[in-house]
Amino acid sequence: MSGAPALMSLTQVAKAIAEKRLSSREVTQSCLDRIAQWQPKLNAFMAIEADDALQAADRADAALAKGDATGALHGVPLAHKDMYYDKGKVVTCGSKIRRDFVATTTSTALQRLKDAGTVRLGSLQMVEFAYGPTGHNPHYGAVRNPWNTDHITGGSSSGSGSAVAARLTFAALGSDTGGSIRMPAHFCGVTGLKTTVGLVSRAGAMPLSWTLDTVGPLAQTAEDCALLTGLMAGADPDDPTASDLPVPDYVAATKRPVKGLRIGVPTAFYVDDLDAEVARVLDETLAVLKREGAEIVKVELPDQRQLTAACQFVLATEAAALHKRWMIERPQDYGAQVLMRLQNGLAIPAVSYLEAMRWRGPALSAYLAAVAGTDAVIAPVAPMPAATIAESDVGNSPDAEAVIQRITRFTRPINYLGLPSLSIPAGFTGSGLPIGMQLIGRAFDEAMILRIGAAFQRATDFHSRVPVTR
Repeated sequence: MSGAPALMSLTQVAKAIAEKRLSSREVTQSCLDRIAQWQPKLNAFMAIEADDALQAADRADAALAKGDATGALHGVPLAHKDMYYDKGKVVTCGSKIRRDFVATTTSTALQRLKDAGTVRLGSLQMVEFAYGPTGHNPHYGAVRNPWNTDHITGGSSSGSGSAVAARLTFAALGSDTGGSIRMPAHFCGVTGLKTTVGLVSRAGAMPLSWTLDTVGPLAQTAEDCALLTGLMAGADPDDPTASDLPVPDYVAATKRPVKGLRIGVPTAFYVDDLDAEVARVLDETLAVLKREGAEIVKVELPDQRQLTAACQFVLATEAAALHKRWMIERPQDYGAQVLMRLQNGLAIPAVSYLEAMRWRGPALSAYLAAVAGTDAVIAPVAPMPAATIAESDVGNSPDAEAVIQRITRFTRPINYLGLPSLSIPAGFTGSGLPIGMQLIGRAFDEAMILRIGAAFQRATDFHSRVPVTR
């Protein structure tokens, strides 16, 4: 199996298909073989569309034979989080309420990847309505971590993290409102990019929080994420919040070294209360970046705890507003944990929400002042590796809520500030669980954090390690 096409990176397999060293059918069948092997253990897929995928692969091969390549991802099979509308397909959003919802439009991000030539493998599991950081789902079951199936994947892009890690798909769209791309990337040992708010259109993506939601990819490498982001980014008439700034060449940025860059390390909060193995991996990551020529400097950030609390206020209020009608009409169709979180959002006073919104500008200014003179900031994604499914189950573990709060501690401040962040695989625990670090950039400077992430991956092999089925 070591030479299976499914084990290649997105960038590698796209090049192999374009050069006709591999056919789309061969690549698609390789992914389907691994899906058949892993899906019973992981529960990563919501729907597997094997026959349709193979037919689409054959059409891609026929087009390529005639010289009619569609785009940069011609014939590459992908699956995505089941919250991106795809016209004519059921899009459950991980919920019972939308179990039979058939989309009448296609999301802009998904359409741009289709226009680049991708083949649809199916859809990927997710936390109900993307509102939870663990990967639990009361309607469709928990998604499991391929490195150890007793452990969580992180959420809400649970299927995306698990499927990319197990090499069932070369990449997957996720979404990040409070950490939902970076946490699965960290816990599953893949690369995940939370984009700047507005970089990628959110049209046709299930909303959770209209000021925090972001669209982004999970893949093996920073270069893969760069390719996908470049294809998706840009203005969209269907989303007035999408930026009309020119889209940089993110792939070109990943070829540049880190020599001469200044990378900040927080002196507090992001380095407090770390599990010993996370602290070790942070130190080892800094050592690699130093060897590659980066300068590591300490930065004193404003109180990040306040940002976490403010993010919770904004997310809870906006999510409750979006779900108010269903909470009145169909409360019995929600899972207990999601319903409780949504109902709690209804209790937040309007004044508290408005204060949290008003404070965003000053908080961002204070953060940028603190990191002035650096090119990016590095920090752990979470203070610990993946918890077990049992200890993070709110219904069965008395400590579950504390575990959940700890998981999201280091991700929510970045969401509140609207900044981009790249999670990269940076090491493993002694028991074999992945540990990720996040690179935090300035607004719309994804190129910089992708550059740093790619340089780190040229110097290490954590991103290329593949879990073994047991």
